[in-house]
Amino acid sequence: MTDEFISTTTSSSTGTRRTGRLIDPSAADDGWVRTWAASPQAPEASTVAVEPFADATLRQVVRVSGGGRRIRIRFTNEYGTAPLVIGAAQVGLAAPGGGVRPGSERVLTFGGSPTAAVPAGAPILSDPVDLTLPALSRLTVSLYLPGHVESCTCHGTDVQTGWQIPGDAVAASSLPAGAEPLPARALISAVEVLPDTPDTATATATANATAIVALGDSLTDGVGSTPDADRRWPDVLAERLAEHGGPAVHVSNQGIGGNRLLKDGFGVSALARFDRDVLATPGLGHVVVFEGMNDIALSFAPRDADGPMAEFFEAFAGTPVTTDDIIAGYRQLIARAHGRGARIYAATLTPYEGSDAFSSEGENARRTVNAWIRTSGAFDAVLDFDAVWRDPDHPGRIKDGFHEGDHIHGNDAGYTALADSVDLSLFK
Repeated sequence: MTDEFISTTTSSSTGTRRTGRLIDPSAADDGWVRTWAASPQAPEASTVAVEPFADATLRQVVRVSGGGRRIRIRFTNEYGTAPLVIGAAQVGLAAPGGGVRPGSERVLTFGGSPTAAVPAGAPILSDPVDLTLPALSRLTVSLYLPGHVESCTCHGTDVQTGWQIPGDAVAASSLPAGAEPLPARALISAVEVLPDTPDTATATATANATAIVALGDSLTDGVGSTPDADRRWPDVLAERLAEHGGPAVHVSNQGIGGNRLLKDGFGVSALARFDRDVLATPGLGHVVVFEGMNDIALSFAPRDADGPMAEFFEAFAGTPVTTDDIIAGYRQLIARAHGRGARIYAATLTPYEGSDAFSSEGENARRTVNAWIRTSGAFDAVLDFDAVWRDPDHPGRIKDGFHEGDHIHGNDAGYTALADSVDLSLFK
């Protein structure tokens, strides 16, 4: 069946939006849906680099959004400079402190083999394994690397503790002695599931299971949220969707701290990574774009800016972009998402006065872009995050209690407020 998008135009409290239904949005996905993600980054283009290692086990914990009955893990060597040798891999339901719940351990294989060599520049999917995985549950993923790994494909913002352990410890039920914290996500980029189908009467639930991709920068990546607490706005949105019931809707967080829409920053630009991080998502149904603030900040920030963001300004400023450039970038994402049969929504850009990046020119650009997002009708819906965060008495600023202290990144309360503002009917 050919993908088809049927739409009508309505209005709501969030602005004009296009509604409709997707016909067979993921016919080629064989029922698989991405339920967790961390966008791959090169070590030199990440906020935190992972040092080389050898003869080591990496143990990492992830919290999935929706559940399923079978899972597979996507490992990544996409920015590696040499083949990545996997000596062993295992997954299981997480126990506190880096442990694995007894009886849930599953050995991962690759084409039937417990080992694999992943070419430089490539990802690898594990073979599927049967594992009952409830929504919002935590997985422990262990990966043994017998050889030297010089260039580790990573994800620089890590809000969940992981560990590096000497030797082969994939089968350890508890965290072994000698484990050291990992500073970033390393070599793992996605968890995918086959949703539950207890009987034929509920088979439709699997057919209708979809993935939302949240594409953004540090505000989507969760900078400022409490580590190990799953308080990023996509995490809280996943909780609301799980509690809401109905056909499963999974959330894939493809935020990168320091990312930009048009140009590379920390991670390649949103335009450059859109096919890999968004359009290739199994079960893709919806995209939420919350990106463009770094393009504005770096184009209009005072050239003598100092503070925590000064190094970022110096490294990635380059040629300034205009609001017309940003709008043109959005139009590209819209066309490409619709070509995949997905609905695409935009979140308005949030206030940043008081931050190191602020300028009056940048604030004017932010308001111009937000006005276009709200009124153009180009996106299928608008999530008005600016309205949620702005101080009504000083609309260029985030209201007190919603930012981490730098006037640009959220805290747990701020991110929860964003997620709570989302109309869940947009994803049905």
